[in-house]
Amino acid sequence: MMGVNSNRILADSKKSIWSRFTMVLSPSSHYSGLLSNNIFFLLMLGILIVLFPDFVYAHGMTEAEKLAIIEGGNLSYLWIGATHMLSGYDHLAFVFGIVFFLTNFRDIVKYVTTFTVGHSITLVFATLNGIQLNYFLIDAVIALSVCYIAFTNLDGFRKYLNIRPPNMMLMILSFGLIHGFGLSTRLQELPLSEDNLLLNIISFNIGIEIGQISALVLMLLALATFRKSHFFETFSTITNYGLILAGGLLFLMQMHGYEHTANAEELVVKVESKSHEAGSNGIDRLVSNNDSQLMPWKDSMTITIPARGDKEYKLYINKGAAIDYSWKTDGEALFYDFHGEPSGDTTGYFESFKKSTDSHDEGSLVATFNGTHGWYWRNKASSPVVITLKVRGEYLRQDSPKSSTDTEPVAKENKSTHDSID
Repeated sequence: MMGVNSNRILADSKKSIWSRFTMVLSPSSHYSGLLSNNIFFLLMLGILIVLFPDFVYAHGMTEAEKLAIIEGGNLSYLWIGATHMLSGYDHLAFVFGIVFFLTNFRDIVKYVTTFTVGHSITLVFATLNGIQLNYFLIDAVIALSVCYIAFTNLDGFRKYLNIRPPNMMLMILSFGLIHGFGLSTRLQELPLSEDNLLLNIISFNIGIEIGQISALVLMLLALATFRKSHFFETFSTITNYGLILAGGLLFLMQMHGYEHTANAEELVVKVESKSHEAGSNGIDRLVSNNDSQLMPWKDSMTITIPARGDKEYKLYINKGAAIDYSWKTDGEALFYDFHGEPSGDTTGYFESFKKSTDSHDEGSLVATFNGTHGWYWRNKASSPVVITLKVRGEYLRQDSPKSSTDTEPVAKENKSTHDSID
């Protein structure tokens, strides 16, 4: 158990870690320089987290990574997995806490393997079955796991709670399962191949382990160096308190993000058009048109979004023309982007009017440029989702302009126009 390992490392000390920590606060202590440097580091970490909250979300994939993993084969999945782990500092902080007091190679392999088995189980299982959890909430729990492992390293259960710590192997396995959900949630942000899904997941997971082993080697080398120094006890105390502080700050930031996703309507910017005057910079406007709500729908279409797939449906709308729309799924929430593309543009430019994840949406729009306007939907579920789309107004359907009955449109597969979608 980790508590036993911690006690073994510190067995030669007659004073508790807390006594040592209070001792270094004395100006006469020769450790004061080390303490000052570590406190400065922790303060800078806190400032970075507050000023740059996007830095907190350690698992975010760049658009270049998304494009590579979509277009590449299994080697691309492996590479993305490795780089993803190396940038996932909350995962690495937890692993750092696990091995902090371990010096025996067998113990290192045992505990790290337990963590690996845990996150591999949920990564594969959740991705295969399309199980998705709110990534802010998952990352918040991961942040607490960092606090937990550091608290255990400080022998906090015995010192402050007067109880024996829980079985460390069981706790590491449990936290590994949670970390795996975080990895799976991020992996499922990509349109995975249904035919090669298992190979994609395995390749990604192998990459995760390569990244973890690479980081682990550096951690062990750094710890071995510090362990030979006379101030290792002080270093261990300050470092583990620092992990608790960092984990707490990360938890607060992730819960702040979760609050916004749980109230997603706060994030949707609704722009109401006051006029159709010049100077709108070519941006279409979502408008409110209460009078049109009494008019019958002109067209009603059913669109099937394949499992783990995506589709677009477009209407051609002239500048100044208005439409009303309403769509809903047969139950599953989808990511969608309501957008427009100017006619004749060859640069791939498009303007997003509304992005969210929901099972329905409705509204109106007045076009301020000639071009296609419509919806992109992405289905992360393991089964197809059927959308019923209703529209009315001045437009030309791109699939079958003369049709006004329920039909299956030729909805285009998304290729390159949505490379900026998160």
